[in-house]
Amino acid sequence: MIVKSELTARGRRTRDALVRAGRDAFDEHGYETVRIDDVCARAGVSHGTFYTYFDSKEALFGEVAAAAVGEMFTASVVGPGVPGDPYARIEAANRLYLRAWAANSRLVRMLEQAATAEEGLRGLLLELREVFVRRGAEGLRRLQEQGLADPALDPRLTAVMLGGMVEHFAHVWLDLGERADERTAVELLTKLWARAIGLTSASSWQQETSGWQQEGV
Repeated sequence: MIVKSELTARGRRTRDALVRAGRDAFDEHGYETVRIDDVCARAGVSHGTFYTYFDSKEALFGEVAAAAVGEMFTASVVGPGVPGDPYARIEAANRLYLRAWAANSRLVRMLEQAATAEEGLRGLLLELREVFVRRGAEGLRRLQEQGLADPALDPRLTAVMLGGMVEHFAHVWLDLGERADERTAVELLTKLWARAIGLTSASSWQQETSGWQQEGV
């Protein structure tokens, strides 16, 4: 597969058109059903042109899935506009993740299913999950260093388990139709996450911080 840095401007446009066409095709028909000729027809290129940029349908799907997960990761980043207390930032992260899942869940589930049969996609799935796990683990580690979370928790395993809770709920809620409004879902997810790491609420955190400041800690 030709990497983007080696392409001409025209080549990048053609490759991008194939990725867009692939995403549309996979989203509409699923990974197993889509043929390379279907993607080529949507992109307006020949069958031979496809192989100039991708070795296989699996390679194209890997690119599409990676882009979708990248969009989810970016969309769920909590920005500086959110208050600095940990509870509020966990709440914001959960809300953003649920919304990002809603926009990309079909492709993510497709990747999970395809990964059971194709080793290359299984490795990709693990790599993509890792970016979320790493972010969660780093966040928990910072809270532990600040004395705001249970120091006995393993940051990575905790991030894997709590992240799995949120991901599974997103699937059951948004894909399978579990009844809950967004506000209720986010509030409960945040409460469960915060209690699991030893952070009970925003108000208790603020009171504790205020006490430390008064004591000069």
